[in-house]
Amino acid sequence: QQGMAVAPVVANLGPLEALTLNPNPDEVEEVFTLPLAHLLREENQGYTHFRTASGYGYTLPVFLNGPHKVWGLTAIVTELTLELLVPGCY
Repeated sequence: QQGMAVAPVVANLGPLEALTLNPNPDEVEEVFTLPLAHLLREENQGYTHFRTASGYGYTLPVFLNGPHKVWGLTAIVTELTLELLVPGCY
């Protein structure tokens, strides 16, 4: 969607067990966590290649081997966050 703005927020919220999350069910199907160590393992990182009907191709990151495949905008934001948090490891 054109004109979409996304503002990711990185925060330490304390123990996850102490949180009560109420995501909007129209936007979020499920909430899950992945440890930073999991995201940094090379075998859990990959790329998905797309090609449009007009022949335009592009590549996006994907994170695998967790409870779900992390892809799309979530994977892009995750990749950019890893580059900022651990530049020598990702």
